[in-house]
Amino acid sequence: MIKEIAETIERDGPLPLARAMALAANHYYATREPFGTTGDFVTSPEISQIFGELVGLFFADLWARAGSPSPFLLVEAGPGRGTLMADMLRACRHALPAFAEAAQLHLIEQSPRLRAIQQRAFPSAIFHERLDTLPTDAPLLFVANEFLDALPLTQFERTDLGWALRAVTADGWDLSTPANIQLVPEEIRDAVPGSVYERNFAAETLVAGVARRIAAQGGAALIIDYGYSGPALGDTLQSIHHGQFADVLQTLGEADISAHVDFTAMARAARPHATVYGPIDQGVLLLALGIRARADRLRAAASIETRAEIEAAVARLTSPGSMGRLFQALAFTAPGWPQPSGFPTSTR
Repeated sequence: MIKEIAETIERDGPLPLARAMALAANHYYATREPFGTTGDFVTSPEISQIFGELVGLFFADLWARAGSPSPFLLVEAGPGRGTLMADMLRACRHALPAFAEAAQLHLIEQSPRLRAIQQRAFPSAIFHERLDTLPTDAPLLFVANEFLDALPLTQFERTDLGWALRAVTADGWDLSTPANIQLVPEEIRDAVPGSVYERNFAAETLVAGVARRIAAQGGAALIIDYGYSGPALGDTLQSIHHGQFADVLQTLGEADISAHVDFTAMARAARPHATVYGPIDQGVLLLALGIRARADRLRAAASIETRAEIEAAVARLTSPGSMGRLFQALAFTAPGWPQPSGFPTSTR
């Protein structure tokens, strides 16, 4: 636990988990390199270039079928080192140059350290700390990969006295604050003591905000993250340090802290404003978008060793026993926009 969190607890008492996660994330992303084999975790774009290429072509295809509006805002939330966006743009410049030419790149990033890395990769990008500073005068194509899972989470725990808000202390969890029972779904309110229910208000707010903008400006969004269909019980909060699980409370601010995303809640947040597709398994989406055909083309010109690496990457991204089912994909579009490739009929 970093000094700032410990001092805040000492001064103010138990700290709601969402507040502790926000403080931890600000420190972590400002002081550490979390991505890649030398960091704490590896994201899908870093496993294979094909992931970003397919995401880019997903948007380019949708843009073309929507009438090729120009200009438009190409927005990524939490770009990390820029790997996903670089692969997206490279594929689109090759397959549909008009898409890349019409795109105005906007990146949402709060970390000054990561923003400096992104600025070197994308000198023409416009940076934002929040969604609400994006322009409103052009269609919006929005992508967020492994972003929602790191947003501040609220946890409720069922005690013998009812539901309580989980807060962080220097020694563990505090359950002294009664929860607003209206925030706990009715179907799980009678859970046994010790049960944990999670809700990510920050993620719901972001998704609703993107959906409102898309409804007003035109456009579409694609969100990919590890998650589930809720409401559900369970503590999914986890800490990963150098690729290994660690104690969450002991490593606040020093390791990657995240939680699984309730995609049912995300779809619910978007649905009043946009046409929602999914969620579906990441593997299902990537297979529908042609990951195997792209992998075959890459293997054809590769060494034996590289061919094996390509095949292993595809299996990791698509296999139900790996990231293929653990990760979920959700898309939503402005009313009147075409159905995104790879997704079944909308759930609106």
